[in-house]
Amino acid sequence: MSERERSVDDVMGTEQYGEELDEKDAQDKLNQKEQPGSGDDEAGSSQKGLDAIKYYLKEIRRTPLLTFEQEQSLAKLIAQGDQDARARMIEANLRLVVAIGKKYINRGLPFSDIIEEGNLGLIRAVEKFQYQRGFKFSTYASWWIKQSIERAIVNQTRTIRLPVHIAEIVNSYMRANRQLTQKLGRDPSTEEVAKKMKVTIDKVRSISQVVRETYSLDMLIGDQEEDTLKDILQDTNALSPASFSDDIRRREHIDDWLKQLSVSEKKVVEMRFGLNDGEPMTLDSIGKEFGITRERVRQIETQALNKLRAITKRKKIDLEGML
Repeated sequence: MSERERSVDDVMGTEQYGEELDEKDAQDKLNQKEQPGSGDDEAGSSQKGLDAIKYYLKEIRRTPLLTFEQEQSLAKLIAQGDQDARARMIEANLRLVVAIGKKYINRGLPFSDIIEEGNLGLIRAVEKFQYQRGFKFSTYASWWIKQSIERAIVNQTRTIRLPVHIAEIVNSYMRANRQLTQKLGRDPSTEEVAKKMKVTIDKVRSISQVVRETYSLDMLIGDQEEDTLKDILQDTNALSPASFSDDIRRREHIDDWLKQLSVSEKKVVEMRFGLNDGEPMTLDSIGKEFGITRERVRQIETQALNKLRAITKRKKIDLEGML
């Protein structure tokens, strides 16, 4: 494997997140983000973008994941207006955004934009999380993260059909809005967006009007212009409130079953299947974390799954379907 291929693999996080991307997917993802040309300047820009993503992934891995009890404690503080608790909850779940965002490769958005949009969904989830219901934050946040990314993809589809010079301005406006929302934790004012874009307030108001008209829920989109944005956002494949409730119940069942395992068995299953953060880990990665061999991890996993299969068999439930 070449140095460039290894760099792309590092950026994609295939080892860290337990998923594999073939060479074409990885290359498409890199190209999609930077869209490099043939000149030295473009190549340099591509490398800078690659380095920025690698640095970001490295940094977010430094923040430890939260236990259920820590989530509950932070959520209570957030409900009381504690901004430090809010920041900690967000930072501890940034890896969840990356894990989900990888599934939207080649859907029209650069990887960096996918992550930014997913982070906005994460922020919304932190603000709306109802800890009193007793389910894990990651299950709840996944819905908001997916919705935020999918909405951005639909918006991008519409933007690229605008005249090029207008599309560039609209993209710049939306990027500024997105970055300020992440930084401020709220929707930015017109003045703040204007300062970020280095344009006049009147210019921002004009762009905002174009965006509102462009992204009307009733606008016609698609090759035949037979569907509206509202139709797209109500895609039957999207996670509905009903299926979200099913997700919650499924996770509650899994949590109950995991309580019947030993501490080490429970931890290994959670890490192998990414139950806490959406990031399945390899046997080697788990072994390094616990300081044991890969084979020992496999043995613990086998013991745990056998116990879980016995539990689900009595209840006539397919374990693999649940995990």
